[in-house]
Amino acid sequence: MASASTFCPNPSPCTSRVVSSSRRRFTSFAFKSGRTLFGSGVPSRNFFSLSTRVNRTGPVPIYASSQTFDVVIVGAGIIGLTIARQFLIGSNLSVAVVDKAVPCSGATGAGQGYIWMVLKTPGSEKWELAMRSRKLWEMLAESIHDQGLNPAEVMGWKKRGSLLVGRTPEESDLLKRRVQQLSEAGLRAEYMYSHDLLQEEPALMVGEDGGAAFLPDDSQLDAQLTVAFIEKGNRLFASKGRYAEFYHDPVTCLLRSGSHGEVKGVQTSKNTLYSNKAIIVAAGCWSGSLMHELFRESDILLDVPVKPRKGHLLVLENFNALQLNHGLMEVGYIKHQTILASEQLDHGQALSVSMGATMDTLGNLTLGSSRQFAGFSSEVDEPVVAQIWKRAAEFLPKLREFSLSDFSRSRKVRIGLRPYMPDGKPMIGPVPGMTNVFLATGHEGEGLSLALGTAEMVADMVLGNPGRVDSAPFAVQGRGC
Repeated sequence: MASASTFCPNPSPCTSRVVSSSRRRFTSFAFKSGRTLFGSGVPSRNFFSLSTRVNRTGPVPIYASSQTFDVVIVGAGIIGLTIARQFLIGSNLSVAVVDKAVPCSGATGAGQGYIWMVLKTPGSEKWELAMRSRKLWEMLAESIHDQGLNPAEVMGWKKRGSLLVGRTPEESDLLKRRVQQLSEAGLRAEYMYSHDLLQEEPALMVGEDGGAAFLPDDSQLDAQLTVAFIEKGNRLFASKGRYAEFYHDPVTCLLRSGSHGEVKGVQTSKNTLYSNKAIIVAAGCWSGSLMHELFRESDILLDVPVKPRKGHLLVLENFNALQLNHGLMEVGYIKHQTILASEQLDHGQALSVSMGATMDTLGNLTLGSSRQFAGFSSEVDEPVVAQIWKRAAEFLPKLREFSLSDFSRSRKVRIGLRPYMPDGKPMIGPVPGMTNVFLATGHEGEGLSLALGTAEMVADMVLGNPGRVDSAPFAVQGRGC
């Protein structure tokens, strides 16, 4: 192994470790059939079994202090895990996933779990990536079904459709134009006037001047189930020596070949992980501060302007006072999103609350959503929760029959720190001056919906494959670097 120098803002965790080569030990997997289906689905439950030596829900155990992989991914959210999946099914490379916590503990697990194409704008710089991701999600759901499994059980997948609703003549005109745009872009879309909307969604009231853009093919996902499914599929490659997880193991250092050389790997709090091919940082809203720390004392000037944007979602468990047939979002959500995406830098707290409502198959009602800049705080802000409740009741009159205090025992509040970029686009691509270090961050509230397209894009970059989607709008160069 070539010698490598450690580059670390805090040298002590790096220099105290003796780097040694030791034998890898992976979880064993067994199949009653030679058929592995992760590339297009999941293995049948009748075929898949785990070694009894390993906890089924835990990470793949690693017992070595130093290891080498082709690709090292920092971040085990939906972006990091799907990138790992793409390399595993689309190449013969080995992959390690590193995270300071565990999967679904960040923005992914705190979201609504919806593929909102009704919120996307045809012709925008994210449109093709969104369309590609949507297609890949649908292909994945179809492949699960083709294997005799139920996508709703495997990852909470269901085509529930979505309604983007407005209450004023101006909002209705905007929605009609959006329907025309979406239809011309190839999606099934229709405008629904208030009287038709009442038939489709009886619990929703928008007034005589209101209406909605209806996309019947928008889909719902359960983030927890989906992440568990992706994780289980990744672990199928562990017995081949191609996959490992390092959870509760934050990255502390970069390893470079000489003071100005190529990055050769990462040092974590417990392990030394060398990389033959690429290091990919997909750490969500922590990506900016992490990259700053890792490069703070180097000759690389790097500014990743991603920042946390705090969001609250209110979940009422087993709520049977009303029924929702589709995902609901008020048109003010996209108007506010557009305004903030065009602003720069100093937002203060900039709190906004928009009505969003979804209901899962278990009858849990999820209401949202809020957006604010509050640093890395993940504390519940009860006044924000109260505003979410009040805003939802303006569209769902049945809620006015209750007080929020009525649900003290049957409510949950999800707090997510969404990785916000000032220009509204994720960063996807190589770090300037470092051909083997890549970023995949800044998806804000679209991580789940853009995940599969992002994963494909990153893997194509690393492998030198032609891109299915133009990656230029998401390049790292010139966006704070």
